Amino acid sequence: MSEVKVFRVKGEIRKKQFFEPMVFTQDIAATKEKHAVERVYTIMGSRHRAKRNQIAIQSIEEVPAGEKKPGE
Repeated sequence: MSEVKVFRVKGEIRKKQFFEPMVFTQDIAATKEKHAVERVYTIMGSRHRAKRNQIAIQSIEEVPAGEKKPGE
């Protein structure tokens, strides 16, 4: 069985309706980086009605086990 890790994904959503790109940071639990990216596409597309080509992933990093989420 694979170990579940936490990945911090940073990016932005570019849509015509927004005056400037919407920047986001999302912590996702996944086994691989690409699974975390797929999850971000799913969540952001659902919440903001954004297509995959409107979502730009800028960075992906693994979060150490004891680190808190941003804003805590």
